[in-house]
Amino acid sequence: VQLVESGGGLVQPGGSLRLSCAASGFTFGSYAMGWYRQAPGKERELVATTGTAGRTNYADSVKGRFTVSRDNAKNTVYLQMNSLKPEDTAVYSCAAATSYFKVVDPSRCDYWGQGTQVTVSS
Repeated sequence: VQLVESGGGLVQPGGSLRLSCAASGFTFGSYAMGWYRQAPGKERELVATTGTAGRTNYADSVKGRFTVSRDNAKNTVYLQMNSLKPEDTAVYSCAAATSYFKVVDPSRCDYWGQGTQVTVSS
């Protein structure tokens, strides 16, 4: 089983990035997917989730700026991040769980990616 994130990097405030998480080794379409982030010295935070039927949910801090989507044919989940702010700086990781109610709890996620660094700075 693998979850491999990509697309992180350094971006100026107000800029955009698109993160990808490519999955392999499990039946991607049967899993709910989540994006988490963790900044230095802070707790891990749930950013966005998408269920198997396309249901999505977002943290209040990113609503209206971030969009999560999934392509089951490509076994990939995406996080489009617009209007980025310095406080969005963190390591972003994707996670998979067998149900939507599990993916919102990091202790109940089945699989994790290694993370990708996003830095928002001028």
